[in-house]
Amino acid sequence: MVKSIRFCCFAVLIFYHIGMLYVADWGFHYKSQYQSEFLQNLMLLVNRWRLPLLFFISGVASRYLLQKYSLIHFAKARTWRLLLPLLFGVLVIVPPLLYVEMTAKGDLNIGYWDFYRAFFDLDNSLFANYQSGILPHIDVNHLWYLRELWCFSLLLLVIHPFLTLLKVDKLLDYVGYRFGFGAIVFLPVICLSVAAIWLFPESDEGIRIARGFCFFLLGYLVWQRESWWQPILKYRRLYLSLSLISYVGLLCYYHLFWLTRTEPLVGVYAGLETFLFITNRWVWVLAILGYSYAYLNRPSSSLSYFAQAVYPSYLFHQSVLIVAAFLLTPLMLGAFVEGFWVIAITISFCLVSYELLKRINIIRPLVGISSEIPEAEYSLLNKMFRLIGWVLIVALGYLIIF
Repeated sequence: MVKSIRFCCFAVLIFYHIGMLYVADWGFHYKSQYQSEFLQNLMLLVNRWRLPLLFFISGVASRYLLQKYSLIHFAKARTWRLLLPLLFGVLVIVPPLLYVEMTAKGDLNIGYWDFYRAFFDLDNSLFANYQSGILPHIDVNHLWYLRELWCFSLLLLVIHPFLTLLKVDKLLDYVGYRFGFGAIVFLPVICLSVAAIWLFPESDEGIRIARGFCFFLLGYLVWQRESWWQPILKYRRLYLSLSLISYVGLLCYYHLFWLTRTEPLVGVYAGLETFLFITNRWVWVLAILGYSYAYLNRPSSSLSYFAQAVYPSYLFHQSVLIVAAFLLTPLMLGAFVEGFWVIAITISFCLVSYELLKRINIIRPLVGISSEIPEAEYSLLNKMFRLIGWVLIVALGYLIIF
């Protein structure tokens, strides 16, 4: 079930980012000449819950790994699997995206290879207006999820012994069995709202990180907990109804207040806004979990295949779709034809690249595909590659933390 939900999450993510090309008034690295205000309504349908669900599933996966491996093995495995693809992405996958963005804004008028050589010059004046990142103008960009998931995994290692000592599992089982539906719906919403309002009241990035970790921790705590999964399954139709109601409420709020207000909300109104957003996120997560538990909780060869392709597809998709839209723009194809080709090119590139790269064992770890060779049977070249990889990702980890 976890793999199925993760695949669905990333499928939604790809289409969401394609939608960002065409939705009016929402900023993005590159925008198509064909933009629609109506598309905002469809984007709002998934805008609030797509990343919380992904962090929740990552928390579930982390709990599984921690029960299977030691803390040291978990830290080593997560670092290798998250930071090595992140490093490859920062140096190889993200630069084309930056090239398109700078060219479209009129800040660049050179070929890609000249740009790519300049990309590694940290003092180059070409990037004077693009200085935010782990290094000047070199940033994780759309791969920030890998950075934060790695940080969350390290933080989980720190608090994991305390969660065990404090008998949190028994407390959660008591709450689930005793209060059922009410606890599962309202307890996380209240905790998330308090975290957003009191811990990071004036920091959008702080709220995003706190929210991501809260959903990550929820997934870790709920894994294989029948006291929670049974109510999630039982009340899935009710969760879906609440999700649709909260979506209507979100649409009304967006069009009647969000678009017309000139100053940020404060006090009680800011708290109500936070409560609405978080409720929308959590009830959608519950609805998706409930229906997935009912209908996707069984083996599937097709889903297993696509689940393996998720990681490399996540790495490549945003740069591919933006480059595709950039190259298609001069053809003046119209919104629907251009959109169709952007979708077709993005999906085709992701699947073809997965099929090709999974056959090159030394490349597999760079794009998040597990190696088929046992570590004990590595050749000298593989061992040298791993040594270089560890040196580089330790340096990257240092940049991320400090």
